[in-house]
Amino acid sequence: MRLQPLAFAAAVLTLSGVAHAQQPGAVSETALRAHLAFLADDLLEGRGTGQRGGDLTVRYLETQAALIGLQQIPGGGYRQKVDIEGSKMIDGGMTFTAGGKTIKPVVGKDIVFGTKSGKEAIAFDAPLVFVGYGVTAPEEGWDDYKGLDAKGKILVMMVDDPQPTAEEPNRFAGKAYTWYGRWVYKYEEAARRGAAGVMLIHTTRSASYPFSVPANGFSHERFGLKGPGNPVEGWFTEDTARQLFAAGGQDLDKLRAAAERKDFRPVDLKVATHVELRSKIRPVEQFNVVGIVPGSDPKLKSQAVVYSSHWDHMGMDEDDGGDPKRDRIYNGAIDNASGTAALLAMAAEAVRKPARRTQIFLWPAAEEQGLLGAAAYVKNPVVPLAQTAADLNLDSLNFVGRTRDIGVAGSERSSLYETAAGVAKSMDLKIAPATPDLSGAYFRADHFAFAKAGVPAFNVGSAVFSGDGHFEFEHHQHDASASMKGFKNHYHQVSDEYRPEWDLSGMVQQAQFTLNLGYAVANAPAMPTWKKGDPFGSVKR
Repeated sequence: MRLQPLAFAAAVLTLSGVAHAQQPGAVSETALRAHLAFLADDLLEGRGTGQRGGDLTVRYLETQAALIGLQQIPGGGYRQKVDIEGSKMIDGGMTFTAGGKTIKPVVGKDIVFGTKSGKEAIAFDAPLVFVGYGVTAPEEGWDDYKGLDAKGKILVMMVDDPQPTAEEPNRFAGKAYTWYGRWVYKYEEAARRGAAGVMLIHTTRSASYPFSVPANGFSHERFGLKGPGNPVEGWFTEDTARQLFAAGGQDLDKLRAAAERKDFRPVDLKVATHVELRSKIRPVEQFNVVGIVPGSDPKLKSQAVVYSSHWDHMGMDEDDGGDPKRDRIYNGAIDNASGTAALLAMAAEAVRKPARRTQIFLWPAAEEQGLLGAAAYVKNPVVPLAQTAADLNLDSLNFVGRTRDIGVAGSERSSLYETAAGVAKSMDLKIAPATPDLSGAYFRADHFAFAKAGVPAFNVGSAVFSGDGHFEFEHHQHDASASMKGFKNHYHQVSDEYRPEWDLSGMVQQAQFTLNLGYAVANAPAMPTWKKGDPFGSVKR
């Protein structure tokens, strides 16, 4: 009888009593390109959450997982259920009254909003209260709420963190973004306080993207894990916020300056708000796809390294807006068919040569909706988080050619940095120079769900969105850098489509580095540890 690869490894282990620390094979560019081209095809309709294209994607991934030879999760199959709730605005608006003026911003142009309440119809009146950055950070001695009872109020706040000063150049990580700067944190904090709503003031600098990005997001169905949320949440354009503040007798710039101080207190804007909103609410059953390569070491196989890359994108618009020729499909070739395809190619190699620790390949659902699939996995992990060594995430990979260095931003929070540096050296790569995280990239991808739960994690080689010009390409340096930075014009747009002429050698290189790093972690005597003082290192697993 011929033994399958996993059975053969187990047999060798049983006979010898010693786990052999294998090294991964070469990631196949042919396989990666084939998966990428299919996943980004119009046939999958943008892999939308709660849409047919998403269902087709899950079916493809689980079929490929079986073909590769990944082991199923406990209970059978490759699917892990993620129960979420969809909400899409049908009609509605916000009307503001102050100083004898009535202001009604245009939805989609001046203001975007929706509900996470689970209710189809909402109508209420509430005052607007400015709460600065909306941050409560005990370790920074910072509290923007100062005992404010948020119930019945719509909280208006800025994106980003309190900025560094000459006296405190390192507060809130200096020029870099912290978790407190992310819109997700601000919405969550408002919900914890029972607010009637929360509205963020958009600027391209603070958000790191134009108003078209939240406008696009709120024009589609939005999703969240089941449970209570904000009755209303959304964004103002800066001009709209300025107009509303002025109507109530306040100066936006003066209040923003005041909010940079620890002694800032919430300000009643003296603006009455009437909200009316009708939404389509529906429960949606989505799935993470999970495949396992069992470890070869009898002791260490109870621990695991996770590789993750979200399968979802923004799907397809329901109508053509009166133009039957308009492209309605958000193919998401780079974001994130690239990472999804890379994980499939990596898994094929991992199955052939198991590492000492178990390796888990995770394709989370609903990342574009707020890391929902990753959050669901962390609540119900295949291997307990206390036994999870690391999560290595891939999202939006390099499509312009090989590089001489690799991005490992976020790894410096843990001992993963030293391991990554060793792997890079073995591949004749350098670690890309560290730059401040000005856009909050560390908090915007699936690995952060693991970090919040105390598992060392980072996004490997996030070159596409770096914009820092530090990645060294082997050929055509200027053209490659320009193409990489130019992708920002296609981010979350229908133009993020697969192109056969792409040079995927750099994508393969990035996937190979991630797989090699995973093996280094999986074969090491001890699990990675957080650096002293990192806030996520204090989370008990």
